[in-house]
Amino acid sequence: MRRLTLGLLCATYLCLSLIVSLTLWRNGGGWGAGVAALVGGLGLCFAFHGLIERALETGAIKGDVENLREAHQILISQVEALDTRVSEIFEAAVQDATRSDALIDEVHMLEDLVEQMRRRLDEQGDAPAFPAHLGGDARHTPALLDTVREALTENRVDLYLQPIVNLPQRRTQFYESFSRLRDESGRVMMPAEYLTVAEPGGLVTAIDNLLLFRCVQIVRRLAKQDRKIGIFCNVSMASLADESFFPQFLDLLTANRDLAGALIFEIGQQAFDARGSVEARNMGKLADLGFRFSLDKVTDLDLDLQDLSRADVKFLKIAAPVLLDELTEVDGRLVLRALPDLAAEDFTALTLRYGVQVIAEKIEAERQVVDVLELNIGFGQGHLFGEPRAIKEAVLTEAGPPPTLVRPQFRDTLQKRAAFG
Repeated sequence: MRRLTLGLLCATYLCLSLIVSLTLWRNGGGWGAGVAALVGGLGLCFAFHGLIERALETGAIKGDVENLREAHQILISQVEALDTRVSEIFEAAVQDATRSDALIDEVHMLEDLVEQMRRRLDEQGDAPAFPAHLGGDARHTPALLDTVREALTENRVDLYLQPIVNLPQRRTQFYESFSRLRDESGRVMMPAEYLTVAEPGGLVTAIDNLLLFRCVQIVRRLAKQDRKIGIFCNVSMASLADESFFPQFLDLLTANRDLAGALIFEIGQQAFDARGSVEARNMGKLADLGFRFSLDKVTDLDLDLQDLSRADVKFLKIAAPVLLDELTEVDGRLVLRALPDLAAEDFTALTLRYGVQVIAEKIEAERQVVDVLELNIGFGQGHLFGEPRAIKEAVLTEAGPPPTLVRPQFRDTLQKRAAFG
């Protein structure tokens, strides 16, 4: 369009110049005057055209400059507002971190006091019973044993999940499951409380069974949402050795063997090291179905990695404080006390040769994350990344309690134990 306009203007200028030239020639000016008038007219027309065009371009540039200045002022004001907001968020984060560290210190202090009280009561022997809400020896808490039995028979077992994240991205890769029992009033009982009576009372298999069923429910639900996240599910050696429980446990897992990649069974290091032939054989049956194992509560880092590999143990969970306390310097290099001939940062590479991945648990401070990353550990767990949270009851009741595996068997078992107890 611009080219067409320019062409029409040039034609107009030429016509005007020709009219002036012809007028001079016909009025006796001769052909010389006509040619001069033609050239002069064209030059004058193009000169005026250039001046007008330059004026229009200058006006447009001035308008663009003013628009740019206004946009620049708006951008500066937005950047200043953003900077103010970021500063406020940073200050709030620092205050929250300070409060969190203080709360963690108070919790640790309370745990130490409770442990000291428990030791004193154990040393006294005939001292009064330890309060049920703080735990204690099963000899002193017969009422607690009845409460645990009732919670199991009435299916008052809740599932809590805590995220396990990859490092340094901190994306959730797994969850660890925890069981919590509720008494008749709805008060939540922690494992440290109810396991003191559940283990001697032979109730751990019932708890393991309910926890397993809850984990299967959650894994199924996550699979429907196309979320490929694994769940660590605690299982005791007592459950693996129980002749009446394990066959039904195995049947349930056989029916759900498609979840083998998403369910990881967790066993304590001491229990794993003390396992007998029955437990080892039953672990092998689970491994044949494709299920994997994890070792937690790891305190001895001088591991038999070949034994772990044979038992299909694929994960090691080591508390960050335990791991960092193992660090020491020898000949100018950082090593682990249990493995003085191996550089500390090569520990995870060694375990990976046997197909075992290390997870640093109980991480509660950012400083621990930095130290763990220096050891090339790829997974972390702890309150810093997320506390254990209860799964909504509506989610757990979608499929209902396991009809043939939990209620009939364990209701009878619990009633028999109560009769003899």
